[in-house]
Amino acid sequence: MNVPSLLTMAVLVGWLATLITHAETDDVSLADFAIAVSGAALGGGLLAPLLGISPTGEFGLTLSGTLFSWGCATILLATVNLLRFGTLHRNRRAGATGPMGPLASPLPPGNSRWSIPP
Repeated sequence: MNVPSLLTMAVLVGWLATLITHAETDDVSLADFAIAVSGAALGGGLLAPLLGISPTGEFGLTLSGTLFSWGCATILLATVNLLRFGTLHRNRRAGATGPMGPLASPLPPGNSRWSIPP
C-alpha cells in the first residue's frame, strides 16, 4: 500500500466529510477535521483491506477504496457529533441572536447599526 497516497486521500476525504456534516456552519474546527481524517485513514488503511477492498491500485487510488474511506470518515464524524451535540449535523446558527452570535451584547432597540434615522 502506498502510504503517501493513502494519507493524501484521508486528508481530502476527511475534508469532504467535515464539509458535509457541517453544512450549516461557516467554520470547521480542527478537532472535527482531525476526527474525519483519522476515520478515513483507519477506514482505508485497516478496514478496507480486511473486507477485501483495495484502497490503492496499480495507477493510484481506487474509487471503491476512496468511497469506503469517505463513508468511514462521515460515519465516525456523525457518531462523534451525535455523542457531543445530540444531533448528526452541527448547527451553530440555531442559537445565534445577532450578527455576532449569542455571546455578543445586543444593541438597544432603535440603535441598530442597520436602522435608518428618522
